[in-house]
Amino acid sequence: MGKNNKANKATGTTKSKAKTNSSNNKASGELVQKSTGPISTDKSGSVLIQILAKPGAKENGITDLSSDGVGVQIAAPPTEGEANTELIKFLASVLGVRKSDVSLERGSRSRQKAVAVRGLSASEVESRLQDMSSK
Repeated sequence: MGKNNKANKATGTTKSKAKTNSSNNKASGELVQKSTGPISTDKSGSVLIQILAKPGAKENGITDLSSDGVGVQIAAPPTEGEANTELIKFLASVLGVRKSDVSLERGSRSRQKAVAVRGLSASEVESRLQDMSSK
């Protein structure tokens, strides 16, 4: 039994170190992230867009750009992931990238979503979204 207690103590120490390291990594990741309102860049170089989705609209469109997020109306019902699929397809066409370069990071069942875009800079994404919202 003495060996098991020593093993448990060693494991407990390892777990506490792991928790400390993961919290340090999380903090450093936040420092690397550059934010410009609803559009930011993560440490891997992808552009993150905070989306305020409005499913069930008559047509797809960018409704507004605010500090809370980019308002996007989607012409698909919010059932079985149809609106998420349509959102990815619409954003890819607006931004001029492949669908595979756009991915839903958070919010698959929420109206508040985070979408990652690869292949463009944050300023390019912002410019293209603003052009689309003014139409």
